[in-house]
Amino acid sequence: MKKLLFSVAILFSSLLVDGQNADSLYVVNHIITDINENKDLGKVKQLVVSYQNPKLYPAYLVTGLVKKGGKWKIAINPVRASIGRNGFANENEKLEGDGKTPTGLYALGQLYSYEGEVKTKIPVQQVDSLDKWIDDSSSEDYNKYVRGETTAKSFEYLKLKSIDYKYCMVIEYNTNPIVKGKGSAIFFHVANEKYAPTAGCVAIAETDMFQFLNWFKPNKKKAILINGIFESGSKSVN
Repeated sequence: MKKLLFSVAILFSSLLVDGQNADSLYVVNHIITDINENKDLGKVKQLVVSYQNPKLYPAYLVTGLVKKGGKWKIAINPVRASIGRNGFANENEKLEGDGKTPTGLYALGQLYSYEGEVKTKIPVQQVDSLDKWIDDSSSEDYNKYVRGETTAKSFEYLKLKSIDYKYCMVIEYNTNPIVKGKGSAIFFHVANEKYAPTAGCVAIAETDMFQFLNWFKPNKKKAILINGIFESGSKSVN
């Protein structure tokens, strides 16, 4: 009996890695259970999940899940993250400039980087001072990538003086179709050392981003589930 209890203790301890405790493990397992019970994730095979655990510090976390044998399992243990300065926006309630991260399931698109060579197998586009993302809701290029001149009144440069967009992956929020004023430039990118809140993106440390970039495969459909909430009937990412 003592031997059995000792073995169980070792198994449980092995699950509590990278600073994760029982509460964190419970939340992740709950998220995985919810996802496994839902059949509407389309062809997604690699899933990034951004969620909040108010019982823990840090409260915002990101984990990576992979689909094997028809079931979702942890591929990358939860890491600290930062989100919009005003928290999460309920699905379909995100607005331009509200400082909130949109809740929902979205495909992960193009990866941009300051660097010419990145250790990843997915396509990368190197950016410079000519590369922009339009956040002017009156522009015909609203929530689109533009290189070179633009008539838009406001936009974000994809190469900043900060580390934030060193590795910057498009979260395909409000991209198909694009609805004016519903939010733009939502990315999965690098957090600074202080994990400063974002304007609506999901950000993780550079070292943690390396894990995801090495994990992503070009032949696997990728998506991000923001807020760790998946309700039955949600739109799939095909």
